[in-house]
Amino acid sequence: MASLASFDVSTGADLQEVDNAVNQARKEIAQRYDFKGSCAAIEFSKTENSLALVADDAFKMDQVWDILQTRLIRRNVPVKNMTLGDVLPAANSTVRRKIELKQGIDSDAAREIVKFLKEQKLKKVQANIQGDQLRISSPSKDELQEAMRLLRGRDFGIALQFGNYR
Repeated sequence: MASLASFDVSTGADLQEVDNAVNQARKEIAQRYDFKGSCAAIEFSKTENSLALVADDAFKMDQVWDILQTRLIRRNVPVKNMTLGDVLPAANSTVRRKIELKQGIDSDAAREIVKFLKEQKLKKVQANIQGDQLRISSPSKDELQEAMRLLRGRDFGIALQFGNYR
């Protein structure tokens, strides 16, 4: 009997890289002329996997998000895994926005990925949901590479990461 080859599909962001990007964005906001005297701020909570942006108005909120997004992209943090909240009014006539970081594949997205792989009719490719990640296995490494190529080509609304290929 042939041994099964497999790989894991997961998603998430390196929280240290997110912290570094937030610190860089704070420094840029502190040095920019158009933010002098404003109360623009970025708060990062590692325990809640969330970011909170504060600015004077909606225009400056967009500018703060652009700065943060640029820093995150430069540090290879998937911005696709972030859920942007609404811009809400806050104290002292400021606005606030909460951003949630997705760590792990939720069950709906996992079922969608499994369904997609079954629809592709790849021979003997099995997908198993294991908590917040998927394990794709097959006796054929060529079929696994084809499955990986198909998953990279389709947009599931999250940034997929492939690892543990054996």
